[in-house]
Amino acid sequence: MSAAPLDGVRVLDVSTLFAGPLAATFLGDFGADVIKVEHPLKPDASRGHGPAKDGVNLWWKTLGRNKRTVTLNLGQADGAAVLLELVRTADVLIENFRPGTLERWGLGPDALLAANPALVIARVTAFGQFGPYSARPGFGSLAEAMSGFAALTGEPDGPPTLPPFGLADGIAALATSYAVMVALRSAEATGRGQVVDMAIIEPILMLLGGQITAFDQLGTVQARTGNRSVNNAPRNVYRTADDEWVAISTSSQSIAERVMTLVGRPELVDEPWFSSGHSRAQHADELDEAVASWVAARPTAVVLEEFERAQAAVAPVYDVRGILADPQYAALGTVQTVDDDELGPVKMQNVLFRLSETPGSIRFSGRPHGHDTDEVLDEIGITAQQRAALRERGIL
Repeated sequence: MSAAPLDGVRVLDVSTLFAGPLAATFLGDFGADVIKVEHPLKPDASRGHGPAKDGVNLWWKTLGRNKRTVTLNLGQADGAAVLLELVRTADVLIENFRPGTLERWGLGPDALLAANPALVIARVTAFGQFGPYSARPGFGSLAEAMSGFAALTGEPDGPPTLPPFGLADGIAALATSYAVMVALRSAEATGRGQVVDMAIIEPILMLLGGQITAFDQLGTVQARTGNRSVNNAPRNVYRTADDEWVAISTSSQSIAERVMTLVGRPELVDEPWFSSGHSRAQHADELDEAVASWVAARPTAVVLEEFERAQAAVAPVYDVRGILADPQYAALGTVQTVDDDELGPVKMQNVLFRLSETPGSIRFSGRPHGHDTDEVLDEIGITAQQRAALRERGIL
């Protein structure tokens, strides 16, 4: 098997919580040597998010996988000096401090690029590096609100709805890892690094479709439609006879025709308005009633079998138990079991995609705070005696 595609790329992850660290995880999954730098007394706050077992945080086992962990107080001059030594050996640095923080510590882009002219510096913040909001604290939830996502989510007569997980952070993490790869390609060609300015409010906005262009050209403002879509119908979740739920979508015309034929309403296919998703969406009440009544009369297994036989699109609405039992996820290897020094075997999501020649892998799960400090600093020539002195002064 060939080496991992990012083998030889070193990433310094000095970010906290989700968007920046998750971007570093994506890079580590495909072979990058990710060094997670945390404050000696204040670990990444994500270590305290979500459930724990015997005092061991469980989300960190996924978020921190494939990362060596180092403690370093960057706010002290000697800590900043150690980071600059690490920078000389690195290809990428990911940070998410408020704009101006690294500069105040003498670690702004000028200093980092002076130490390593080919370095890619990814700066991940809520609002970006400039503008009237740039100095504000912010999290993904604010991006979900400002982007229009919350305004579109929820029932028509209900409040705007935020997701119960870090959606905007996750989207920004994907965008950041892509931006880093683009910048690395440029550095490979030119020998010059650069700064990636990633504002969490922007990538999620891109995924919300053509609402800006529609407002610009038509003056329309998209409203909340619950599980329905303004672009096609039927599209909803439907309760089965055994009190479970299935999701049905008809984004293509042929699928819409198959669904209505299957549920015993083929005459609707001949209606003039049935010929496009947009016009079908204007008749969602009638279409939903036909589909819902058919689904409600049958158990989930029968609904899924009949839809598969008709080559129509359907999926069960899973919680985590359904995911772990599903044969498609099992065939893809979407969930992997990883040996962990603290917890033993641990299940987690696999890497994002499969490469035929240079696949990614989970080499190890998230490690304890500062687990690899001595190993990493030894690699850059900081002796055991020097490390002891730095520890004494709270730098490590």
